[in-house]
Amino acid sequence: MAYRNDETLQMVRLFREGIGGKSTSFHKACLFEVPFTLSAEFLSERPLSLYDSINCGAVERLCCQNWLRKFQMDICASIYSSLKKIISAVTRTFKKQMTAYFLQQNESTFKKQYLITLPQHQIPGCFTCQLRFLLVFFSAGNKIFLPLGNGGSTLHVLQCLENLYGDKWTSFIVLLIHSGGYSQRLPNASALGKIFTALPLGDPVYQMLELKLAMYIDFPSHMKPGILITCSDDIELYSTGVAETITFDKPGFTALAHPSDLTIGTTHGVFVLDPSSFSGKGGLEYTSCHRFLHKPDIETMRQCGAVRVRGNCSQPCSSGDHSDSEKDSECVYTDSIFYMDHSIAKQLLVFYKQMDTLCCEIDAYGDFLQALGPGATQDYTKNTSNITKEESQLVEVRQKLYSILKGTPLNVIVLNNSKFYHIGTTQEYLFHFTSDSKLKFELDLLSKAFSIFSDKADTLDRSASIIQSILEPGCLIGPGSVIEYSRIGPEVLVGKNCIISGSYINLRVDIPSNCFLCSLSVKIDDQVKYASMVFSVEDDLKKGVKLLSDIYSLQFFGVSLLECLDLWGVQVSSQLFSSDNTQFGLWTARIFPVCSSLSESVRMSLNMLHSVQHKSAFKLHGFKLLSVEEMLSCKDVEDMLKFRDQIYDEICLQRQKEKSDL
Repeated sequence: MAYRNDETLQMVRLFREGIGGKSTSFHKACLFEVPFTLSAEFLSERPLSLYDSINCGAVERLCCQNWLRKFQMDICASIYSSLKKIISAVTRTFKKQMTAYFLQQNESTFKKQYLITLPQHQIPGCFTCQLRFLLVFFSAGNKIFLPLGNGGSTLHVLQCLENLYGDKWTSFIVLLIHSGGYSQRLPNASALGKIFTALPLGDPVYQMLELKLAMYIDFPSHMKPGILITCSDDIELYSTGVAETITFDKPGFTALAHPSDLTIGTTHGVFVLDPSSFSGKGGLEYTSCHRFLHKPDIETMRQCGAVRVRGNCSQPCSSGDHSDSEKDSECVYTDSIFYMDHSIAKQLLVFYKQMDTLCCEIDAYGDFLQALGPGATQDYTKNTSNITKEESQLVEVRQKLYSILKGTPLNVIVLNNSKFYHIGTTQEYLFHFTSDSKLKFELDLLSKAFSIFSDKADTLDRSASIIQSILEPGCLIGPGSVIEYSRIGPEVLVGKNCIISGSYINLRVDIPSNCFLCSLSVKIDDQVKYASMVFSVEDDLKKGVKLLSDIYSLQFFGVSLLECLDLWGVQVSSQLFSSDNTQFGLWTARIFPVCSSLSESVRMSLNMLHSVQHKSAFKLHGFKLLSVEEMLSCKDVEDMLKFRDQIYDEICLQRQKEKSDL
């Protein structure tokens, strides 16, 4: 069953309209407290939950539209009454990623953009509340990024809260959004962070941050003080009954659970629910978790009793043989966001202080939740199969966390009428934005979001997704491709299933299908330069080898990297890779030329790709070459935002001209 979340979209739109302005990103670690006045009149007539009784039928959509018309003047006030006392902590990011916002915004503009000061209502019963945004970045000496993982950065945020507020922080309701790290599986989100991923909806386009705030708008009024933790690359849509409320008020941990296919469970957290407290009936049910599994294989899910039959969810499946029809109806309950009360948060903060310095990445899901529930064992503390980078301190840290958290209850809010969407890989990104996916229907994602292209332009396939971009007459965009923050020239043919981000393409070129092209501004010797990364959307940027002799196994657009280097005239040596560790991969390979203009960097990278596909030499002699890792470390966010602003302004100007012509 699909659920259209028109209220969610309207919340986001009104949120944006109420605070005005362009789509933006955040700057540096800082805190703003902006008082504003809300009328009690609004609070006495709060709208229904965002997702109650939303279905895909015409009647429900008509009711939704009537509801929106009735409340459209009240929604902004309701948003902020719900969000009072929230501290939004955007974490786990590059230092420069956090500089994106205030490089183009000063304090007064920030208030205008994200903190609406509602007008004084000339009626009695007004009161003042405060909305706080806490932005946290991490640094370690001269390092751009401190690899704490989302668990370590959660602990660091707790430390920041205590430093800022003393004991008062334990009375706060905190929304903690991890903005995303390297984003190696979706590199176009690397420069500014996943939380600022542009979505193909809204006018101007919305970012993931705005959607997150709209989705969680009802939570604060049904929460006890504590920490609500979420990632930046997932979307949770659900439908509950009118009388059903999601409440975070139990001690320990509380997590949302969504029915998912078994294959989804292998890449997420899976709950083994307590059969004595779980009936499997209704759209929403409060139960407890016997054990939490982190990215388990299917056999482990079966052995632990996590697999259930859809429509009879109270009965776990046996671990024996299963027919195809039975397998089609099977599901597991997977994780998304979770809450912990302040008693747990304080224990974790004590642990963080005692550790003094963390030298390993901690996963907030795998390393916190696996210690919970009566069925938890410490076997997971020595299992490093699901981590990207094994560190000597990790097992010790996990064992200490287990000793602190063991016996802590893991409460679960089962949302049977819900969908969990992950947009953290190129394949997921393309599928949800361009195919006839359920998410595209539910959020009403657009083929053309705040973009312009001439009537003389060739046919734009309806499955393509164009986000804040300019398509000049004569260009052609193939089906299933996403273009964001780019200008595409008149003689450009973009193939199928491509991702093009932040690029200016003004040459005659056929971009092959499955191409990933992302351009960045970089600061070299205090001068703005440009570099464009190009890969296949199927290339594995996380893969690494320990020996130079093994780099032949790395694939660039389906061709051995060793063969590509020969075509480009690049010598194989340890100096070819930027990383200071023993892993050699596409992420750290110095293969992308630095150029003096954005369009030139695009041309060079596309020529590199052309040489690989046609087995023709294209020598890179005389160019300074950067790896993706280095491009991010020396990126010039201000210049990238300037390019986006130029596109924004031109779109606005074109629209004004079209209106005047009418």
